Amino acid sequence: MKKTVLSLLATTLLMAACETSGDSQNVNIGSAATPGTAADFKENIKNRIFFAYDKSTVSEDAKKVLEAQAAWLKTYGTTSATIEGKTDCRGTAQYNMALGARRADAAKKALVGMGVDASRLKTISYGKEKLEVAGNTEEAHAQNRTAITVIN
Repeated sequence: MKKTVLSLLATTLLMAACETSGDSQNVNIGSAATPGTAADFKENIKNRIFFAYDKSTVSEDAKKVLEAQAAWLKTYGTTSATIEGKTDCRGTAQYNMALGARRADAAKKALVGMGVDASRLKTISYGKEKLEVAGNTEEAHAQNRTAITVIN
């Protein structure tokens, strides 16, 4: 008798735990971003390229990323973007603002060369003011030497 009551109680608890409430129906686990949105770009297209120390030259690896960005931007032709140039924390603020601007401009020039209308792209330099990664290691510095394409 005790075993039957415990079994019945366990079954009832399991069934109650499996029921869904109205709130849980609004959760979209694993849902993909809507195509053509900023979230889609960030999730499905690499939004940043990296630069060597004290350089603003677009590398071959960066060109591949920019090609994917250009294809996405051409597919969604009404979308505009801002390219944020950034540096690591070394050097003066003034020097790094100029270097960040050169990096953003280099990414924009490459995208325009790949067929994206220049009027859809603007650039901004944050220099070393908005670091992506904190720290004074070479790994952190490398992550901060970047141009990030942000969909507006």
